[in-house]
Amino acid sequence: MGRSRGGLTTKIHALVDANGLPITLKLSEGQAHDGRSAADMLNEMGNGQILLADRAYDSDALRTALAKRGAWANIKPMPRRKNIPAFSAFLYRYRNRVERFFSKLKHFRAVATRYEKHDANYLALVKLAASRIWMRAYESVT
Repeated sequence: MGRSRGGLTTKIHALVDANGLPITLKLSEGQAHDGRSAADMLNEMGNGQILLADRAYDSDALRTALAKRGAWANIKPMPRRKNIPAFSAFLYRYRNRVERFFSKLKHFRAVATRYEKHDANYLALVKLAASRIWMRAYESVT
């Protein structure tokens, strides 16, 4: 998708639930800013839900869009921000669910090495791997 001096680069954006299972997946160029791609992923957020995100997603526009939906943003503020919004370090600890999902996703060789050069095919592979992660979570051991 994106091209830089290092070659093809792609970022995977994921919205996961409280169990670390993916809800929404999206690709963007590697050189694109993370905050721009978050706006259309917020359609899944509802009333009373909390978005836990890292500093790359810190913007007033994102926070107001979530507030209109009735959701709350617990995003670590940028260090140079003048108006520091409310932030809970206790809730932020649960953001590791997203990192755990990406760790599970990297176990799939085709996703980790990015064999597919077309973005639609690569997104299909990511979604296939995500569906396998979903199935593994609901797998019966008996």
